[in-house]
Amino acid sequence: MIFHASIPARDPQRAASVLAELWGGFIAPFAVFPGSWIAVAGDERGTVIEVYPAGRVLHPAGAEPGVLPADAPPVRYSAFHLAVATKLPAEDVIAIGHREGWRAERCTRGNRFFDVIELWIDNATLIECLTDEMQADYLAFATPDNFRAMANAAPPR
Repeated sequence: MIFHASIPARDPQRAASVLAELWGGFIAPFAVFPGSWIAVAGDERGTVIEVYPAGRVLHPAGAEPGVLPADAPPVRYSAFHLAVATKLPAEDVIAIGHREGWRAERCTRGNRFFDVIELWIDNATLIECLTDEMQADYLAFATPDNFRAMANAAPPR
């Protein structure tokens, strides 16, 4: 179970606002790291996404990790992504992405296993948004038995 995660953004407040809008939550400054914001889902798990200024990196620094400017320009794309639930209909999520000037489109994963809306924060960081209908399809697919079957069907390495 994931309680919180962090992502980079050119405008952390704007990105956090969009994430909070998807959840029906709210945003707050994240005082631990200056210039950062958090999107708060307002759920019983304390779900948040911390949004740091792009170009900052986390590093070990004792009790709390530190944030420093990066030595190199930020990577445009990475293997990182999150899948998040939203109560909004698909059309609204896509409209929010378009309003922000970000890529947003409905996509099918696997062999029609489930759909997501790809919302690309800053057109660089992937957030997969799942509506209520998409969540039901995802939960029907994402079972331990299905993952074991996929692992057993994979070619040997």
